[in-house]
Amino acid sequence: MTDAAFTELEPLTSIKRACELLGKSRATLHRQRNPKPPAEKEVPPAPRAAHPAALTEAERAAVLAALDSGRLADKSPAQAWAVLLDEGCYLCSIRTMYRILDDHGQVRERRAQAAHPPRVRPELVAHGPDQVWTWDITKLKGPWRGTYYDLYVMLDIFSRKAIHHEVHYGEDGGTARAFMKHAIAANDGTMPRYIHADNGTSMTSKTVAALLTDLNITRSHSRPHVSNDNPYSEAAFKTLKYCPVFPGSFAALEDARVFSGTFFTYYNSEHATPGSGCTPLPQSTTAPPGPSRPTASRSSTTPSPPGPTGSADGAR
Repeated sequence: MTDAAFTELEPLTSIKRACELLGKSRATLHRQRNPKPPAEKEVPPAPRAAHPAALTEAERAAVLAALDSGRLADKSPAQAWAVLLDEGCYLCSIRTMYRILDDHGQVRERRAQAAHPPRVRPELVAHGPDQVWTWDITKLKGPWRGTYYDLYVMLDIFSRKAIHHEVHYGEDGGTARAFMKHAIAANDGTMPRYIHADNGTSMTSKTVAALLTDLNITRSHSRPHVSNDNPYSEAAFKTLKYCPVFPGSFAALEDARVFSGTFFTYYNSEHATPGSGCTPLPQSTTAPPGPSRPTASRSSTTPSPPGPTGSADGAR
């Protein structure tokens, strides 16, 4: 309809005026009256002509035979080219040697390379409570800039229960040793088979190592330069610091201890952790008494030796 009206209106006015009256784009009218010619079929490029100085098939075969000979088979094309040139024999350039070898699938590492199998990430696996514990220390802001209190927390990775916690002015091996003794006492004297921690100075101190050796507890540490090998302690600290009632800073050490006590009481009795099936923890998560202590299994057959490199990441 618009095209018919435009045909009648154009002789009486101009093209511009007719387009304005009918709301037709002048660009559309131009494309309709001047369509693009159909695209020509693409012609495949002609085969590349051989270079006048290109080697013949016989010459290429001679080069390949020379490179595969016993005295040159273990040498690179550059070395083979130099050896032949010293003997007064010039077959082709080094680049041409590479092209000939590539055409025959011989451009690769000629020496046998060591293939290292993928290493299995060490793990600690807990099948029940009081088998594997993990502990860490986090900073709590004090009343002034640069003032911090240290919160020590021991967790059971199977039940996610906070076994024990303490807040101190700083961290050192002696305080960590006393903290571990208090954690075992708070758990009615029941000890785990493994205790995992990161590579902090207190965790790797000789006093802590000596205590765990005396108690026959295997210590495990995070792998060097790996930030996610202590996930349960880090998750608990994030739950603490992202709590809506977390004050951000504490006016005194006693305030930090009171808040930590209130929080971990809630954490153990009401907080629903995904690791425990989103159900609050039972009031008691200690293993039932028996003739022997509960055991934990590693993904490897034997535990790693104590030390920074004998590490295992988080348990499952």
